[in-house]
Amino acid sequence: MKSRQTTGLRHLTDSTHYSLKGLRAAFRNETAFRQEVGICVVLLPLAWWIGATPVEWLLLVGSCALVLIVELLNSAVETVVDRIGPEHHELSGRAKDIGSAAVMISLIMAGLTWGLLAWQKFLG
Repeated sequence: MKSRQTTGLRHLTDSTHYSLKGLRAAFRNETAFRQEVGICVVLLPLAWWIGATPVEWLLLVGSCALVLIVELLNSAVETVVDRIGPEHHELSGRAKDIGSAAVMISLIMAGLTWGLLAWQKFLG
């Protein structure tokens, strides 16, 4: 028997609830996510000062958001892999390593974005 799907406002309410539940779970269980949120909390007020234009501000804020998004996806992959089983498997390790690489690339891009725009602001 197929369960009844929700639509409209009820679907939006349920989806928001699940999303907030996921954010709480990530914050509670993922050290890297907590650290990245902490860095973003420090950096975001600086974005108003460093960003000279709306596009620069968006690049600064967006790079922080991208890091958090990629970390959430990486944590989801790791959680699913860990759910499958604790034994070492080459594909499980590969999935975790690829997720970690995605986080690293997002961190590099955020660092470059912040570094170049700060360089332009203070030394350009």
